[in-house]
Amino acid sequence: MAATITFRPDDEARLALDELTSDGTPVSRAVRDALVEAAAKHAKSRLQAEAEALAADPDDRAEAAQVLRDMESLRAW
Repeated sequence: MAATITFRPDDEARLALDELTSDGTPVSRAVRDALVEAAAKHAKSRLQAEAEALAADPDDRAEAAQVLRDMESLRAW
């Protein structure tokens, strides 16, 4: 779905946009790429926080240890 988005860049955003387009990259491409990169960074950060929370959860750690013990009995060697 193609949509037009309008925004008013502040000085910092204008400088960033100038940097991203200094090689001739079209503004729309630079903005799309930056949004995709920011979303990926955000998702990675969110997953990292979730992993850290699980690693710090004693109940989750105990359950994981129990699963490993249960799986040990299924080893072929």
